[in-house]
Amino acid sequence: MRPGVALKPGTPIEEVYPLINSENPVEMVLVMTVEPGFGGQKFMPEMMEKVRMLRNKYPSLDIEVDGGLGPSTIDVAASAGANCIVAGSSVFGAPEPAAVISLMRKSVLENQEKC
Repeated sequence: MRPGVALKPGTPIEEVYPLINSENPVEMVLVMTVEPGFGGQKFMPEMMEKVRMLRNKYPSLDIEVDGGLGPSTIDVAASAGANCIVAGSSVFGAPEPAAVISLMRKSVLENQEKC
């Protein structure tokens, strides 16, 4: 188990800084890219600024994104600095779930190499 914290879209990114900088820091920050509660919502691209800010300030932090992630949004999230992806509807609703997973994994790995 590892400590982590989730941020809803309306929560300012600065709220997590004390948790990352504490004596017992969180090791992962989940940036919600939809309002939590139900699947199938549209990805909120404006949340990528939070991901970018975290990646710039904490290069080795695990940054997870959840909500509306799929083939059309993965590159935006990965290039912003997300290295952990939660995908529900885009995977389980796909005719070939393994192909969607492979595509998203490739995007994240390629963007990590650029850092």
